[in-house]
Amino acid sequence: MASAHDDLTAEDPRQQLAKSEHSRIAPRGKYTLPGRIRAFWRPGHLLVLLTIAAALVAVLLKTPCRVGGWGVPDVYLGGCYSDWTGLWTSRGFAENPWAPFQPDGSFEYPVLISVVASVLAWLAHALTGIVEALGVDAGPNLVFYDLNFLAVVALWIVTVLLVAKLAGIRYWDATMVAVAPGIIFAGFINWDMWAVALMVGAMWAFAKHRYIISGVLIGLGVAVKLFPLFLLGAIAVLAIRTARYYPLVVTAAAAAVTWFLVNLPMMMFNPEAWAVFYEFSADRPPGWSSIWHAYGVATGDTITGAELSGYAFWSFLILCIVIAVIGLTTRHRPRLAQLMFLIVAAFLLVNKVYSPQFVLWLIPLLVLALPNWRDFLIFSVIELLHFWAIWGYLASLGSEYESQHQLDENLYLAAVAGHVVMLIYLMMRVVLDMYDPGGDPVRNSLAKAAHPQVPIDDPGGAEFDGAADRFVLRRRDTAPPDLSRDIDSKHDAIP
Repeated sequence: MASAHDDLTAEDPRQQLAKSEHSRIAPRGKYTLPGRIRAFWRPGHLLVLLTIAAALVAVLLKTPCRVGGWGVPDVYLGGCYSDWTGLWTSRGFAENPWAPFQPDGSFEYPVLISVVASVLAWLAHALTGIVEALGVDAGPNLVFYDLNFLAVVALWIVTVLLVAKLAGIRYWDATMVAVAPGIIFAGFINWDMWAVALMVGAMWAFAKHRYIISGVLIGLGVAVKLFPLFLLGAIAVLAIRTARYYPLVVTAAAAAVTWFLVNLPMMMFNPEAWAVFYEFSADRPPGWSSIWHAYGVATGDTITGAELSGYAFWSFLILCIVIAVIGLTTRHRPRLAQLMFLIVAAFLLVNKVYSPQFVLWLIPLLVLALPNWRDFLIFSVIELLHFWAIWGYLASLGSEYESQHQLDENLYLAAVAGHVVMLIYLMMRVVLDMYDPGGDPVRNSLAKAAHPQVPIDDPGGAEFDGAADRFVLRRRDTAPPDLSRDIDSKHDAIP
């Protein structure tokens, strides 16, 4: 019997299929463009160009703050707020770039963000003199912002290319990530793009059967933000369903070791500064745009941070159980990206806070789980309405304008409700595709390009792709489900 270890060394026939499929779809013809021109217009190059163009749009949108500063309420009214500039002074980077690692550090972020912020702060101090010598009037705060901006653009490009690879023959779906309004407007608020790139990288490495690398990237991602950890939950559901535990065990072990090694130095030598993030997360009250904050604004009731920690944890746990049950009851095995999207979306629904930049967590997963331009554009519009509503709400709290010139509180609540309703709608769409794979755009595309010897129905599933069911919470079919039959019947039903 072949083992999981054999899969790691054997040549993957799916790669051969992808090459043959590419040549079948786009054969080289008589009037093909010359080599260099043809190479320039490859999909990867075009995706990079689209991402750079979108980043330039972001530069224009952030210009009011870069020129006029980040003062309240102008920073909200201009929609160019960034945590980077506020933390520069409030967390001590202006005096000491390594402030998070000092004994009295108060930087409320995980270790790897502390490293990123400190390295960029050190570069900002070092480059300020050079910039001023060139005749450019820019203080270290602005240089720090620009360095972070460039880092996010680089990570954005990496994320787009990885999504294209994960999408397989639907690589053009990555265009949605390249031009995503959510990233253009909210991608330069905080360091979330670091975790997004690590999460997508972990999904790509897992799809390539590189489970140790995937685990390392998950561990690094969790050292930035929590949500890359949820990839292990999605893998666990598929491992239970197929009884193939090797990918889960190796990936989880690599993730745990990586996270521990990254955190260990600060845990040993500066435990007080290391614990700031965890204490802050446990004690913080309802944050902006969460369902808990909206409830408090609407009713006037207050929820303490300790109470909210319990509410949020148990709510998320219940939703995870529901998602696991769904994953174990569908007739055909779900795709990894579908499960991952559901878990992250569930977390954002009940989390203590929903900051505008959290939309970055969803965009690559939405494109991989539900690649549909209509839904993506509606989702983007709803998120942009929320983006401006939260800044209008904060401007009304931080300005001295008369009430008739400020955003009505009810509009803010409506924007939060719209975000919640849209997220639930997208989750329902993904669940419907899981129960009816004939409606899944990814599986429809793969079925059309199906190869009888090498069927593919989950480009990111690694050895779960094509695996037979071993444990399901329903009456198991005597024969494996015929996915092509489901898709053909779906097509026949379309007039």
